Amino acid sequence: MSETAQTLRARAEIDLGALRANVRALRGRVGTDVQVMGVVKADAYGHGAVPCARAALEAGATWLGTATPHEALALRAAGIDAPVLCWLWTPGGPWDEGIRAGLDMTVSGLWALREVTEAARRTAQPARVQLKADTGLGRNGCQPADWSRLVGEALAAQGEGLLRVTGLWSHFACADEPGHPSIGAQLETFQEMLEAAEKAGVDPEVRHMANSPATLTLPQTHFDLVRPGIAMYGVSPSPEVGTPADFGLRPVMRLLGSVALVKDVPSGHGVSYGHHYVTDRPTTLGLVPLGYADGIPRHASGRGPVLVGGKVRTVAGRVAMDQFVVDLGGDAVEPGAQAVLFGAGDHGEPTAEDWARAADTIAYEIVTRIGSRVPRVYLNE
Repeated sequence: MSETAQTLRARAEIDLGALRANVRALRGRVGTDVQVMGVVKADAYGHGAVPCARAALEAGATWLGTATPHEALALRAAGIDAPVLCWLWTPGGPWDEGIRAGLDMTVSGLWALREVTEAARRTAQPARVQLKADTGLGRNGCQPADWSRLVGEALAAQGEGLLRVTGLWSHFACADEPGHPSIGAQLETFQEMLEAAEKAGVDPEVRHMANSPATLTLPQTHFDLVRPGIAMYGVSPSPEVGTPADFGLRPVMRLLGSVALVKDVPSGHGVSYGHHYVTDRPTTLGLVPLGYADGIPRHASGRGPVLVGGKVRTVAGRVAMDQFVVDLGGDAVEPGAQAVLFGAGDHGEPTAEDWARAADTIAYEIVTRIGSRVPRVYLNE
């Protein structure tokens, strides 16, 4: 007999109704003249790419975004035919497959432009290409000094019918730090690079720069399209920017485990590897069958918060590969009781941001790292 949501060792509940509401809230923030791209890279930040992509489109997103081409091709294989931008290409492609699938493919340098042009010749089909500008992030994208050559060669290929330059875009380094001087400097550089490309003859369908924090706080950066990623899943891009509730967003993922064992132990009893936690009184321990193989950060050992038996407990000792322990303090908790690691916080449970603080990381990582061993259970499909 297959396991149900009630009997699973652990599960991540994904509220697609909350995701749709988040997309509608983001659309309301940017207005009717600006399109919304739902970013579903990294399996939709751990939430499940195909269900989340469909829910985002149902709520009014008109584009989808992925990092790798294989993520984008998986959307096509699932029957999703909305515009998809893919931005992290490496030499060798798969350019042919991307062209045949009608993907918008990001080009940041001449090697990529030449490879996609050759693929267009092989497939006898024009490629959809978006040129990415490095305006100061120092990661992917074309440097301003090389921009005119990249634009010129792209326009030459477009003149041969080998491609269409469909977009011009860039990405912020510090939009999650309000007032950071790089924000204005990057925006100015992008506007200059846009002007240069358009004067040379590029007529893009979309120009875009705004990630989640810029979508939420920098309306001057919205251009034709915004690319909310983590915000779509109801997680704040930064505590300094604001809480999810401040922006009318609701967390989409709730992570739960089923308590596997409850036992009484005496004072002075070591708990988990290394005995970094030793009981200081007779107490009750509860075993939660989730560990770092499931994405629970080992860095949160001794600090991670968990709601068990109506109270928020703290991970006692080290997080192991498959399990961790909480000190129940003698409370009567039965095996099979629910342990809520994080959720929306409505019922006193911790949030992904609480776990991020416990692990000295960001909430993006907390939700994205939840592994495939944890089944996703979709609500409000």
